[in-house]
Amino acid sequence: MTWSTLRAGGKHGEPRGTLAKDKDKPPMTKLPARTATALFAALLLGVGTAAVIAAEQEKVALPAWLAEKTASLPAAKRDFLLSDAAQGMAARPELLWKRLDGKTAAQIEAYIDGMMAVIESKKYKPGIDLAFIPLDTNDEDFNEWKTLRPQAWNPAREPGPINVSRYITGRNNGIKTFAGAPLAFTPEDLIAGKVDVAIVGAPLDMGSGFRGAKDGPAYMRMTGGGGGNDMYTMVNPSAELNIVDYGDIAVDNMSTERTMGHVREMVAQIARTGAIPFIVGGDHSLEYSDIAGLADVHGKGSFGVVHFDSHYDAGKGGEHFITHGAPVYRAVKEGHVLGKNYIQVGLRGGWPGPEGFEWMRANGVRYHAMPEVEKSGWPAVMERALKEAREGGKKLYISFDVDVLDPAFIGGTGTPVPGGLTMREALPIVRRLCAENEIIGFEIVEVAPRLDNSYRTPLNANYIMHACLTGVAMYKKGIKQIGYLAEETTEHGADDPMVKKALKPEKPVADITRAPPEPKERR
Repeated sequence: MTWSTLRAGGKHGEPRGTLAKDKDKPPMTKLPARTATALFAALLLGVGTAAVIAAEQEKVALPAWLAEKTASLPAAKRDFLLSDAAQGMAARPELLWKRLDGKTAAQIEAYIDGMMAVIESKKYKPGIDLAFIPLDTNDEDFNEWKTLRPQAWNPAREPGPINVSRYITGRNNGIKTFAGAPLAFTPEDLIAGKVDVAIVGAPLDMGSGFRGAKDGPAYMRMTGGGGGNDMYTMVNPSAELNIVDYGDIAVDNMSTERTMGHVREMVAQIARTGAIPFIVGGDHSLEYSDIAGLADVHGKGSFGVVHFDSHYDAGKGGEHFITHGAPVYRAVKEGHVLGKNYIQVGLRGGWPGPEGFEWMRANGVRYHAMPEVEKSGWPAVMERALKEAREGGKKLYISFDVDVLDPAFIGGTGTPVPGGLTMREALPIVRRLCAENEIIGFEIVEVAPRLDNSYRTPLNANYIMHACLTGVAMYKKGIKQIGYLAEETTEHGADDPMVKKALKPEKPVADITRAPPEPKERR
């Protein structure tokens, strides 16, 4: 539905139709919404799909009372009532008939005219609607927003990361960076520093109807949790990995489409040096450019994606190709990732409906929605998803939309949905995914800190990113044990005879402070 059509659906309206860009490709069969719903039910029950489609198509007919009242209407209007367009305006035919019940023939005709007018109003009209957003290509500053600063303008220096603290610890002082890491500005810096992970901000929020995600990189830099030791594994990614803050990618805050190409270039630039790009968004439209950039380096279809989200983000309708509700569809449609190599975790809420699950099944996407968690329990679902991710030993990209977490943990995000993962559930699966697979990239998106009156949103987002950094460090160290946890933090050992023999109690020393003397009257 277009932005100007009255009574349009919500942000994640169910996708309809075929994208204009895809019309040169073999079309997919478009089933009526009512048939798709029945077909999805049939897939669950094991009923023959051909029989379902035939039965649904035969079953839909005007009830006798409605056929009688519309008998005098033009054939085009009677046929419209049985069309997919008309049926799409109600969840099922009976609900549409109910709306018309009790109306006169004239009132029914007026209602049909209204539905037909809405259908026509939504269509693109040549000569009236803009097919392209005009830009002033004569503007001498057309590409100023992404123009790089010439290196000759900077003082001469040897390539390599730059520490921005004057103190040896860098803790709580100096310029704030991701995970307290040094800065890098060029591919030469990454290569000279033998960088393992380059964390880069992408402050874009034009792909969303809810602004605020552009503040994610700044607030995550200012908030702790991104660096240091991981108590669960006793692995310190800041010590094991060469991590840098690669600054922010330039964003055209008036155009998501123009931004996508530059983000794609920058992600590919990092990957070509051998460093793993960690992208801090920004909204989830970035998943498309991030994946495409990695596909440019590693090859289309060569890696899998684990997508954490409360929404499936495979919307394929609407006038915009790129939004935060469509990156999965575009990545699969353009062949950057095969559907069978996509794993969805945490889906819940009202979107998608049956057509969305039908699309995922048709493309081999494996999904683990919260209803599965309610049915089987989180430990079982987590192990199932982890096993699927390890299949075939393929490289892996992690896309983490913070709204997969329950709003109790992430209040600052544009589209929160109750009933999500807890931090205690999210941290282990992210850490294990990044430890048990070869990770080629990670993103954390939809952090909108100004929507949170506390600091918990960027704090928890940093801890999620730190969990993946820990996993990457474990993979580099060669820790192969599935579900590894450190022995010293999972068992105190006080009951172990060997530990008792090795006890070395502290020797008492004098107090570093003195007790005050008693008052004279008490002596």
